[in-house]
Amino acid sequence: MIKNKNQLKTISQVANELGLINKKNKKPLTHTIRFWETKFKQLKPLILSSNRRYYSANNIKVLKMIIFLLKDQGMTIRGAIKLMNVNVKELDGTKGSSIKAAYIIKNIKNRSKKILDKIKKINGKKTHKS
Repeated sequence: MIKNKNQLKTISQVANELGLINKKNKKPLTHTIRFWETKFKQLKPLILSSNRRYYSANNIKVLKMIIFLLKDQGMTIRGAIKLMNVNVKELDGTKGSSIKAAYIIKNIKNRSKKILDKIKKINGKKTHKS
C-alpha cells in the first residue's frame, strides 16, 4: 500500500496541477478526470471513505499522458484508449515525436496489406480462368 499519505493528491489538487481549470470561474475540472476514469483502465485512483479520490504519482503520470494524447496530439478518446492499451510502456519517451502520426501510419500499413492481399486473390482468380 502507499507509505505516505502526502504522496496522494485529491482530485482538485490534481486538476489544478495539470491545468484542468475552468477559464471563467477558475474552478478545477474534476468532472473531466472522473470521466477519463471511466474510459481509461490505467487510471485507478484510491477511493477512501466518503468516496473521496486520491491520486498517486503513477495516476498523475497516466493523466499527463492522456492529456498529451488528447490535447497535444489531437487524438480522439477512442484512439487514445487503443494506443494506451497497446503501447503503455512505449509511450514514456515519445513526447518529442508525433504519436498520432505513428499510429496512423501503422493503420495505413495494415489496411494497405489487406488491400494488396485482396488484389492478389482477385488477380490469381483471373489468371486461372484464362
